[in-house]
Amino acid sequence: MIKNIILNHQEIEHKTRRIAYQIYETFVDENEVVLAGIASNGFLFAQKIGQILNEITDCKIILCEVKIDKTNPFSAITTSIKKEEYENKCIVLVDDVLNSGTTLIYGVKHFLNVPVKKFKTVVLIDRNHKKYPVKADFKGLSLSTSLKEHVQVVFEDNNDHAYLV
Repeated sequence: MIKNIILNHQEIEHKTRRIAYQIYETFVDENEVVLAGIASNGFLFAQKIGQILNEITDCKIILCEVKIDKTNPFSAITTSIKKEEYENKCIVLVDDVLNSGTTLIYGVKHFLNVPVKKFKTVVLIDRNHKKYPVKADFKGLSLSTSLKEHVQVVFEDNNDHAYLV
Protein backbone atom coordinates (compact mmCIF):
# COMPACT_ATOMS: atom_id res chain seq x y z
CA MET A 1 0.00 0.00 0.00
CA ILE A 2 1.51 3.31 -1.08
CA LYS A 3 1.35 6.24 1.31
CA ASN A 4 1.49 9.62 -0.37
CA ILE A 5 2.59 12.34 2.04
CA ILE A 6 0.29 15.32 1.56
CA LEU A 7 1.58 17.44 4.46
CA ASN A 8 4.97 17.19 6.14
CA HIS A 9 5.88 18.40 9.61
CA GLN A 10 6.87 21.91 8.55
CA GLU A 11 3.74 22.36 6.44
CA ILE A 12 1.53 21.26 9.34
CA GLU A 13 3.34 23.73 11.62
CA HIS A 14 2.76 26.56 9.14
CA LYS A 15 -0.92 25.70 8.69
CA THR A 16 -1.42 25.39 12.44
CA ARG A 17 0.15 28.81 13.03
CA ARG A 18 -2.00 30.38 10.28
CA ILE A 19 -5.15 28.85 11.75
CA ALA A 20 -4.17 30.10 15.23
CA TYR A 21 -3.83 33.63 13.85
CA GLN A 22 -7.21 33.34 12.11
CA ILE A 23 -8.78 32.29 15.42
CA TYR A 24 -7.02 35.17 17.18
CA GLU A 25 -8.33 37.66 14.61
CA THR A 26 -11.87 36.28 14.94
CA PHE A 27 -11.89 36.44 18.75
CA VAL A 28 -9.57 39.42 19.29
CA ASP A 29 -12.08 41.20 21.57
CA GLU A 30 -12.83 38.14 23.72
CA ASN A 31 -11.40 37.29 27.14
CA GLU A 32 -11.86 33.51 26.85
CA VAL A 33 -12.00 30.99 24.03
CA VAL A 34 -12.76 27.28 24.41
CA LEU A 35 -10.79 25.04 22.04
CA ALA A 36 -12.83 21.84 21.89
CA GLY A 37 -10.85 19.11 20.17
CA ILE A 38 -12.51 15.91 19.05
CA ALA A 39 -10.67 12.93 20.57
CA SER A 40 -8.00 11.89 19.77
CA ASN A 41 -6.28 13.67 16.85
CA GLY A 42 -8.65 16.63 16.97
CA PHE A 43 -7.67 17.19 20.59
CA LEU A 44 -3.96 16.92 19.77
CA PHE A 45 -4.47 19.48 16.99
CA ALA A 46 -6.40 21.75 19.41
CA GLN A 47 -3.47 21.54 21.86
CA LYS A 48 -1.05 22.65 19.13
CA ILE A 49 -3.31 25.57 18.20
CA GLY A 50 -3.68 26.43 21.89
CA GLN A 51 0.09 26.60 22.39
CA ILE A 52 0.40 29.13 19.58
CA LEU A 53 -2.59 31.14 20.82
CA ASN A 54 -0.99 31.31 24.27
CA GLU A 55 2.11 32.83 22.61
CA ILE A 56 0.24 35.49 20.62
CA THR A 57 -2.65 36.56 22.87
CA ASP A 58 -3.49 37.24 26.51
CA CYS A 59 -6.91 35.69 25.94
CA LYS A 60 -7.56 32.72 28.25
CA ILE A 61 -7.52 29.51 26.20
CA ILE A 62 -9.56 26.67 27.68
CA LEU A 63 -8.83 23.23 26.25
CA CYS A 64 -11.66 20.71 26.10
CA GLU A 65 -11.58 17.14 24.83
CA VAL A 66 -14.76 16.01 23.10
CA LYS A 67 -15.40 12.27 23.02
CA ILE A 68 -17.66 11.11 20.20
CA ASP A 69 -18.24 7.52 19.12
CA LYS A 70 -17.49 7.97 15.43
CA THR A 71 -19.21 4.70 14.53
CA ASN A 72 -22.36 5.68 16.47
CA PRO A 73 -22.61 9.49 16.74
CA PHE A 74 -26.10 9.17 18.32
CA SER A 75 -24.51 7.82 21.51
CA ALA A 76 -23.74 10.18 24.37
CA ILE A 77 -21.05 12.78 23.71
CA THR A 78 -18.86 13.72 26.65
CA THR A 79 -16.49 16.62 27.26
CA SER A 80 -13.53 16.95 29.60
CA ILE A 81 -14.98 20.16 31.07
CA LYS A 82 -18.40 20.80 32.57
CA LYS A 83 -21.18 22.39 30.55
CA GLU A 84 -21.03 25.49 32.77
CA GLU A 85 -17.43 26.07 31.67
CA TYR A 86 -18.38 26.52 28.01
CA GLU A 87 -21.85 28.02 28.43
CA ASN A 88 -22.08 31.55 26.95
CA LYS A 89 -18.46 31.31 25.74
CA CYS A 90 -16.77 31.42 22.37
CA ILE A 91 -16.15 27.87 21.16
CA VAL A 92 -13.88 26.53 18.44
CA LEU A 93 -14.54 22.88 17.55
CA VAL A 94 -11.35 21.26 16.20
CA ASP A 95 -10.79 18.02 14.27
CA ASP A 96 -7.98 16.70 12.11
CA VAL A 97 -9.88 15.56 8.98
CA LEU A 98 -13.34 16.50 7.71
CA ASN A 99 -14.57 13.45 5.79
CA SER A 100 -18.35 13.13 5.63
CA GLY A 101 -19.04 15.78 8.24
CA THR A 102 -20.77 13.34 10.60
CA THR A 103 -18.40 13.81 13.54
CA LEU A 104 -18.24 17.58 13.13
CA ILE A 105 -21.99 18.11 12.85
CA TYR A 106 -22.77 15.97 15.91
CA GLY A 107 -20.02 17.79 17.79
CA VAL A 108 -21.59 21.13 16.84
CA LYS A 109 -25.03 19.83 17.85
CA HIS A 110 -23.71 18.85 21.29
CA PHE A 111 -22.45 22.38 22.02
CA LEU A 112 -25.63 24.01 20.75
CA ASN A 113 -27.58 22.42 23.62
CA VAL A 114 -26.37 25.37 25.70
CA PRO A 115 -26.20 29.05 24.76
CA VAL A 116 -22.89 30.01 23.14
CA LYS A 117 -21.50 33.43 22.34
CA LYS A 118 -19.77 32.53 19.07
CA PHE A 119 -18.99 29.21 17.40
CA LYS A 120 -16.38 28.30 14.76
CA THR A 121 -15.02 25.04 13.34
CA VAL A 122 -11.46 24.08 12.40
CA VAL A 123 -10.01 21.13 10.49
CA LEU A 124 -6.50 20.49 9.28
CA ILE A 125 -7.71 18.73 6.11
CA ASP A 126 -11.11 19.11 4.42
CA ARG A 127 -11.80 16.24 2.01
CA ASN A 128 -14.91 17.77 0.41
CA HIS A 129 -17.09 14.63 0.76
CA LYS A 130 -19.80 15.96 3.01
CA LYS A 131 -23.06 14.16 3.79
CA TYR A 132 -24.20 16.99 6.06
CA PRO A 133 -24.41 20.77 5.63
CA VAL A 134 -21.37 21.49 7.78
CA LYS A 135 -18.27 23.43 6.86
CA ALA A 136 -14.96 24.25 8.40
CA ASP A 137 -14.56 27.95 9.10
CA PHE A 138 -10.78 27.51 9.16
CA LYS A 139 -8.93 24.75 7.35
CA GLY A 140 -5.34 23.94 6.61
CA LEU A 141 -5.86 22.17 3.29
CA SER A 142 -8.79 21.39 1.00
CA LEU A 143 -8.26 18.13 -0.78
CA SER A 144 -10.47 16.52 -3.40
CA THR A 145 -10.08 12.77 -3.11
CA SER A 146 -11.98 9.72 -4.25
CA LEU A 147 -14.28 8.05 -1.74
CA LYS A 148 -12.00 5.00 -1.70
CA GLU A 149 -8.98 7.02 -0.59
CA HIS A 150 -8.20 7.54 3.08
CA VAL A 151 -6.49 10.52 4.71
CA GLN A 152 -4.58 9.91 7.92
CA VAL A 153 -2.95 12.55 10.14
CA VAL A 154 -0.12 11.46 12.44
CA PHE A 155 0.99 13.69 15.31
CA GLU A 156 4.45 12.65 16.55
CA ASP A 157 7.23 14.63 18.21
CA ASN A 158 8.92 16.62 15.41
CA ASN A 159 7.41 14.32 12.79
CA ASP A 160 3.80 15.40 12.26
CA HIS A 161 2.58 14.37 8.83
CA ALA A 162 -0.53 13.58 6.84
CA TYR A 163 -0.77 11.02 4.13
CA LEU A 164 -3.21 9.69 1.56
CA VAL A 165 -3.73 5.97 1.03
